[in-house]
Amino acid sequence: MDNVALIESFGDFKEEKGISKIDLMAIIEDSLKTLLRKRYDSDDHFDVIVNPDKGDFQIFLNKTIVEDEMSEDDELEIEISEAKKIDATFEIGEEYTVEIPITQLGRRSILTLKQILSSKLQEYHNSVLYEQFSDRIGEIVMGEVHHIRKQHMILLDDDGNEFILPRENQIHSDYFKKGESIRAVVESVDFKSSKPQIIVSRTSPKFLEKLLELEIPEIQDGTIILKKVVRIPGEKAKIAVDAYDDRIDPVGACVGVKGSRIHGVVRELKNENIDVIQWTKNPEILIRRALGNVTINKIDLNPEEKYALVYTPVEEISKVIGKQGQNIRLASSLTEFEIDVYREKTEDDDVELNEFKDEIEPWIIEEFKKVGLETAKSVLDKDTHDLLKIVDLEEETIVEVKQILKEEFEE
Repeated sequence: MDNVALIESFGDFKEEKGISKIDLMAIIEDSLKTLLRKRYDSDDHFDVIVNPDKGDFQIFLNKTIVEDEMSEDDELEIEISEAKKIDATFEIGEEYTVEIPITQLGRRSILTLKQILSSKLQEYHNSVLYEQFSDRIGEIVMGEVHHIRKQHMILLDDDGNEFILPRENQIHSDYFKKGESIRAVVESVDFKSSKPQIIVSRTSPKFLEKLLELEIPEIQDGTIILKKVVRIPGEKAKIAVDAYDDRIDPVGACVGVKGSRIHGVVRELKNENIDVIQWTKNPEILIRRALGNVTINKIDLNPEEKYALVYTPVEEISKVIGKQGQNIRLASSLTEFEIDVYREKTEDDDVELNEFKDEIEPWIIEEFKKVGLETAKSVLDKDTHDLLKIVDLEEETIVEVKQILKEEFEE
């Protein structure tokens, strides 16, 4: 196999990986030098010339001319008598350069060279892939489900690049079959066992940001600014938006007529409930907007400690807190204030037991509700011994519950 034929034998690999001719030649030169170092412990006596225009390469061996019968290495040295047969002007100590055909290195060396080339071509591809996707962190990619495993899914894009979608980066209601296309955002790119590992996510706030950019042109062109995005994947999200132009309604532009613009994003996120609010530098107004359409009588702010105490009527508490505390948790993340709620009430006010789920175990509340006791006062109005007769609870538990309820109505 001559030099040209050897290069041509890697043509398919070159085309498959999209490697330029110049880069391929550089890899061949590096591979040849690696082979020479493996065989001769050094490439100091060799010159490797690669010609990308001809698609060819040459190996030259620079032999040292030594005295007759003083040669210690026939491959790297030549005796003066032999050198003068080639050129009578040669002197001891000079170098005699001869071209080495690849076949002269032997069949085993050619096989080794192919292995080295394949390895370096793969290293090149891995390096290019790493650079490519490192620059795309935070961008949306699309891949087809190739493998579904217990802890993650493997996706392949149209170029055959592999993405890993871990279980924790999937929305809890995500259900995909092999062959389906999935959109996700590139979260990180790291080397694992010398191969780039591209991790993607559907739960990252960045995924929601990028989906909004795709659906809402004003966000993409910068007319509307996404100030903050927080979410509980698959459940609820809150986004704060602003506009450079006061004449633009950023909330209306994002939501669209009857939610037309944001509907595609909601569908992609498995019906995740998205609240869109207008950003403001005023923390009190921002907290009110972040908590949504609820009655708030007063807010005590502590800007230094980033703490806010919200006063709201009893009947509004469930709205402020939201399902499983989602509303108040997201409002806290959006505003960067720790938000607590104070229940404002009158003498005649009563509080449903469900409002105490953060202090009393839900199953205990259910025991009271089974016998028709659904409010705090309905429990407090009954004697502890009477309660023992009608609910399946220990006396100690009933006493603890009554103490919690009593504190609610104390001054």
